[in-house]
Amino acid sequence: MLLCIDCGNTNTVFSVWDGRQFLATFRTSTEHQRTADQYFVWFSTLMQNQKLDVEITDCIIASTVPRVVFNLRVLCDRYFETRPLVVGKPDCLLPVPPRVEEGVRPGPDRLANAAAAFDRHGGDVVVVDFGTATNFDVVAQDGAYLGGVIAPGVNLSLEALHQGAAALPHVDITRPQMVIGTNTVACIQSGIFWGYVGLVRGILERIRGEYDRPMRVVGTGGLAPLFSTGDVLFDLIEDDLTMHGLTVIYTYNKDQGSI
Repeated sequence: MLLCIDCGNTNTVFSVWDGRQFLATFRTSTEHQRTADQYFVWFSTLMQNQKLDVEITDCIIASTVPRVVFNLRVLCDRYFETRPLVVGKPDCLLPVPPRVEEGVRPGPDRLANAAAAFDRHGGDVVVVDFGTATNFDVVAQDGAYLGGVIAPGVNLSLEALHQGAAALPHVDITRPQMVIGTNTVACIQSGIFWGYVGLVRGILERIRGEYDRPMRVVGTGGLAPLFSTGDVLFDLIEDDLTMHGLTVIYTYNKDQGSI
């Protein structure tokens, strides 16, 4: 069995893949000080609760938090007796070769999304991922990763507004029916939601103009469904895109004989 680990700035997700489908997916908050032992206790307890008795033989890690990678490596080595494949490291081959400036290292999550999008849709695609940051990633017809756009994430913007303006409360993101709010909470929710609708639509319009070919737009991340309501921003939403990308990268490396 393959253990896929997606470690982001906010959450860390473990998924167990049997070669055809994901058998289980578990999510926890990302904590820099969490040890390999703590990860194992958390993971094994949840596996037992799901009555899943499987042998983890391989691991792949995509982490946007460098400080966490060491303990995740130790987890794989100590408890699963396997050397993990780490996306973004020189020994990890990519089915979507980056066509970006020399020396630039795209984020592992962005590479995983690009690999999944190309595997499922064959290129000419842009992925919009609503995470801690809102990422736009472009994959060419031939599978090359062309780069994209990084914008502040929705929740990050909400938190910054709350912390930077003493009189403004922390609010939950929702889709307001009206743009003009009649109270402070409604005004903030309108500004965040409709502001991001405009941001996504505007950036996609400019990407299409520069790319100059028909493109499919794939939304992913926890807030993607919210931003698909009432406005046709995406052609489809795939909530498992990053994890699927990790299986694609793992399979590619196995087929190439690098693992």
